[in-house]
Amino acid sequence: MEAYILIVEDEEKLARFTELELKHEGYRVDKAMDGRTALEMATSNDYDLILLDIMLPELNGLEVLRRLHKEKDTPVILLTARDAVMDKVSGLDAGAIDYITKPFAIEELLARIRVTLKLRAAMAGSAAAVNSPSDSAGQREGVLVWQKLEMDINRHSVKYDGHEIELTNREFVMLRTLLENMDIVLSRDTLLERVCGYDYLGETNVIDVYVRYLRSKIDEVYNIKMIQTVRGVGYVIKSE
Repeated sequence: MEAYILIVEDEEKLARFTELELKHEGYRVDKAMDGRTALEMATSNDYDLILLDIMLPELNGLEVLRRLHKEKDTPVILLTARDAVMDKVSGLDAGAIDYITKPFAIEELLARIRVTLKLRAAMAGSAAAVNSPSDSAGQREGVLVWQKLEMDINRHSVKYDGHEIELTNREFVMLRTLLENMDIVLSRDTLLERVCGYDYLGETNVIDVYVRYLRSKIDEVYNIKMIQTVRGVGYVIKSE
């Protein structure tokens, strides 16, 4: 079954061009030209992916993203003419799974779409596996546990000692991968493939960046040492 994608872009020519290219690749496509319409469509339909411009009339893309992810976990790739680091970080922190700066080559956009859809499929398959009966340590019926930290796969939530921790999609996938492989040292390449996909085109130090994000939201807040660095190899979460 072909993937269902929503394009949110107020530049009519760009929106139309992107729509034609995606349809040519076999995707089902809807379009929205402003933020409010986009939010209504995104919450009413089950899209596999949303391409979301930041600069939109009526409701900007970041606000659309924040409101959407209170109800759904649809993957979002931001389309933006802004190239400042803080704009990219704000988008990722708001829940975007990736971003691409305009103007972009359509081949790069298509590659990022393929990576995101593969990641979504992998997460769905992994969730099914987690829901099956298991006797592995630190896991029970869709919940991964480490000390006072609990990750609920189905609800896409993480709590420490009952306190909710807000994570972006990639931070969630990173933490989940480490918890599912507790006591196993995972290399940066392995984590990069799992978190960003085999065809990832971005910066190679992204794994170190996401580890810093997780540590700032968990380790530093609760004064613990959860994610450990193994020099020259990668990262691990130890059961004890």
